[in-house]
Amino acid sequence: MSQERGSCAEEPIQVHGVVGDSAASHNEQSKGTVTSQAQSPHTPQTQIGSNDDGVSKRTTIWTLLDYCKPQRCRYDPRHPPQFTLATNILLGFAGTFTVANLYYPQPILNLIADEFHVSYERSSLVATLSQAGYAVGLLFVCPLGDKVPRRPFVLLLVCITATVWLGLCLTTSFDVFIALSFVCGVGTVTPQIMLPLVGDLAPPEKRAASLSVVVSGLAMGLLIARVLSGIVANYTSWRNIYWLAFGAQYTVLILLFFFLPDYPAKDSELRYFRLLTDIVKMVVTEPLLLQACLSGFLLSAAFTSFWTTLTFLLASPPYSFSSLEIGLFAFIGIAVIALGPLWSRLITDRFVPLFSVVLGLSFEFVGIVVGTFIGKFTLAGPIVQAITMDTGANFAHTANRSNVYNLDPKARNRVNTAYMVFCFAGQLTGTAVGNRLYAQGGWVWSGGCNIAFIGAAILICFARGPRESGWLGWHGGLEYQSDESSIWAIAV
Repeated sequence: MSQERGSCAEEPIQVHGVVGDSAASHNEQSKGTVTSQAQSPHTPQTQIGSNDDGVSKRTTIWTLLDYCKPQRCRYDPRHPPQFTLATNILLGFAGTFTVANLYYPQPILNLIADEFHVSYERSSLVATLSQAGYAVGLLFVCPLGDKVPRRPFVLLLVCITATVWLGLCLTTSFDVFIALSFVCGVGTVTPQIMLPLVGDLAPPEKRAASLSVVVSGLAMGLLIARVLSGIVANYTSWRNIYWLAFGAQYTVLILLFFFLPDYPAKDSELRYFRLLTDIVKMVVTEPLLLQACLSGFLLSAAFTSFWTTLTFLLASPPYSFSSLEIGLFAFIGIAVIALGPLWSRLITDRFVPLFSVVLGLSFEFVGIVVGTFIGKFTLAGPIVQAITMDTGANFAHTANRSNVYNLDPKARNRVNTAYMVFCFAGQLTGTAVGNRLYAQGGWVWSGGCNIAFIGAAILICFARGPRESGWLGWHGGLEYQSDESSIWAIAV
């Protein structure tokens, strides 16, 4: 990435032409439009809840959400809300119990099949359509975060998802169940709107640590959902896990409503079709984004392949674990995930993102080699691999996001969408390839494929240096520390 682009990335996002919204007092609203004095003549004017000749352009839903907004959450352009640790933790908590929606059904598909009197193959449509809905939401919903105010957008998505979830708790029709699962999958993309918001608001020197709080929350959501689902279904009806998830989602909605500050839209004049075309355009014109997307694809493929085939390994001799024991095995990575923000603060924020990506991938590479060749003989192999996989994935994903968010501060949702689409495709690839290779050659074959995935990701990282503006090469020097903390660089 060129230095010119890098310097531009750290400029604060300016909101021009902001109207005295509900964030200001009633007296200020009567004064009309408050326009930023720093507005560039070439910058398109962005209006948040403005009136043209007294006619509101807001939708009824937006107006209602704005009217009911708590005073502490209202946006005041004179005193913009600060991004605090409490807000960061709130977003991480919300991400945990939102993304968990995708993983609750996975350990209980057999019970769902028995309840609805369908085959196991047909019951797998629950997980498949949830993931398909998530993919649709990633591609067609998340980019709107660059166009609309994030607070009402997030609240609306969480409210719709939580309300539709009630149907999953009550329906006795399998067709309705899978249709509602798809809809809930679409709404579960709210964490992918929160992550670019954190990228916008966190100071550059703390951006990686702040992102890691939410990224760790997403990983915790995956683990908690699978373990909790298995435990609850083992002792009570599987419906109870859906009721528990229903309550968790409305708890998230209430907390966000009362404590999530409002922030203005970044560019409300953008057309929706342009949001979508920009995603493709940026992938093929931004070397840094493509590098991150490809490494994210391979990283996600290896990660998903490991956790999918691990179930088969632990269920077979010499381990022969029960379903509950296999589910509890996932808790091995919780301590690693919980420490993610601390490691990001100590490492990712202090060094260039590429360094952290390579470090994370190297952790994974070593762990996969160890787990692949001793995993069939001792439980130490899968344990070491699980710890290194969780550590490496947290490092690499956080650093990749921190890096690509510097490309264009006003397009962070589009950039995040591009990155997540590649990661999601990697998850699908890892699941399909890992299962097939395990069926043909067992644990060693699937592990060998994971070694190839991570090895290719490391090569992609080394193909382009942290200061390279082109597609390949290491022009600009070998920089070890980030721009915020760097005191020296070794010139090539």
